[in-house]
Amino acid sequence: MAKATRSAPSQPIVSSAHLVSPRSSEMSEFEFGLIVAGNAFHRWIAHCMSAAGLKDLTPLDVLVLHHVTHRARDKRLADICFIMNVEDTHLINYALKKLQNLGVVASSKSGKEVTYAATELGHRHVERYREIRESCLINALNADDGLNRDIGDLARLLRVLSGMYDQAARAAASL
Repeated sequence: MAKATRSAPSQPIVSSAHLVSPRSSEMSEFEFGLIVAGNAFHRWIAHCMSAAGLKDLTPLDVLVLHHVTHRARDKRLADICFIMNVEDTHLINYALKKLQNLGVVASSKSGKEVTYAATELGHRHVERYREIRESCLINALNADDGLNRDIGDLARLLRVLSGMYDQAARAAASL
């Protein structure tokens, strides 16, 4: 008796079938993949930072700590919001206050300018996060060059698409 073969689904895998465009079902598939991957990424970074010793941080808190640590330069609130593409400054400000209360971020003032930087404790937690990331995530990639190249191509595509979404948001805001 012949074994039944499974055929590929005839319809795209999407979260909102009512939004599927006949001109680009791929965009709906991408958006569903982005939702699922985004949620998995957020869960991952929160758990990784918890394993590194900072518990009860939201994904945004973790991302803010990483950005404040980035390149060991003091950052202004406006710059953090701009780089992270977050419009609601109060969300970043709240994360900064939370991180300051934990002793992993410090603020300094020069005139009217307030800047933020990771403390030595913050650097230690970020370094531990990096070690856990290498162990749990990077090692799981089996880091072959082909997969890394694909990930690089995907990163470039995501940057292009983020620009398209930003432009579409501006267009929608003007309606």
